[in-house]
Amino acid sequence: MAQVVIVGAGILGASAAYELAKRGASVTVIDSNEEGSATKAAAGIICPWLSQRRNQDWYQLVRNGAKHYGTLISELSELGETDTGYRKVGAISLFNDQKKLEKAYERAHIRKEHAPEIGEIQLLDEEQTKQYYPLITDGFQSIYISGAARVDGRQLQSALIRSAKHYGAVFVEGYAGISKNENDDIMVTCKDQHYTADKIIFATGAWSSQLESLGIKLNIRGQKAQIIHMDPHDKRSADWPVVIPPGDQYLLSLNDGRVIAGATHEDEDVFQLSVTVGGVQEVITKALHVAEGLRNAELIEIRTGVRPFTPGFLPVIGALPGAPSIVVANGLGASGLTAGPYLGKLLAQLCMEEKTEIDLAPYALAQAIEPL
Repeated sequence: MAQVVIVGAGILGASAAYELAKRGASVTVIDSNEEGSATKAAAGIICPWLSQRRNQDWYQLVRNGAKHYGTLISELSELGETDTGYRKVGAISLFNDQKKLEKAYERAHIRKEHAPEIGEIQLLDEEQTKQYYPLITDGFQSIYISGAARVDGRQLQSALIRSAKHYGAVFVEGYAGISKNENDDIMVTCKDQHYTADKIIFATGAWSSQLESLGIKLNIRGQKAQIIHMDPHDKRSADWPVVIPPGDQYLLSLNDGRVIAGATHEDEDVFQLSVTVGGVQEVITKALHVAEGLRNAELIEIRTGVRPFTPGFLPVIGALPGAPSIVVANGLGASGLTAGPYLGKLLAQLCMEEKTEIDLAPYALAQAIEPL
């Protein structure tokens, strides 16, 4: 039986734990429950097909990640995990520029050829857009994508952890250190306990300093996000589609009817997790610009989290040079909830010496390693 220790229980670590335990590996997960976890703060849009980002390696991950949800949610449901925070509600992508609308519509149809899970693609005029999302500001047309979904990071993480435990995984809360014993074996230490394994996975997000004791420094930077939760007090809100406005923010609902607006992209003082006036103003201003009907919504909660990014804005995965038992995956950025569960599956395949579904060369870990 393969012995695997995973450091980090965010969406990536929890997904890898589930996939490995399901395959029969002996899995121990160590997580510090760090304040500012991106997974616990995030609510995700599973709709990568309209993205204008040109990096095809990134698109391959998010496209496969969106597809993987169909299998994953079905598996979790068979284990009794129906409260995953995932729901296919469709998405409307808003436009007030006719040429951009037409280009996006064409792009969606081209991508549907290789991603039929996109589902139905519709052009909606201003009136039809309001039928899908009554609070939308006047002047927007949209593209409706029926296969799009939303997911609550906290709920999905909890469901994955419970499912991993179902297959025998053990979870330990505490800070994980790394060192070598007298035989030069690499081990993880937590609360005076020492753990050795065939594979040690580091999926620590923006907190990646542990590897420096092995002479390895990862060039991973954090980016702070502030996310606002509102209650519009509308019985229909739980069924509303995801809203993808022009720009870098979003609106989505959760099953309890609250509406999530976010998120900021802050590159300074990223580990200062307090809610700021400027951050709140930015999110609310952008939300009301596209959905002025939210003006009277009740402000109920503000979450902050730190996303991890690599220099090339592309996730990395692979074994450390000279230390094949240490496997690292990081840098999911703002795509964590879309690509995280799928990358967790690839991690499991890699550690179990299975053939990975895709070539991992474009995501080589070396891209994120720098000298100490």
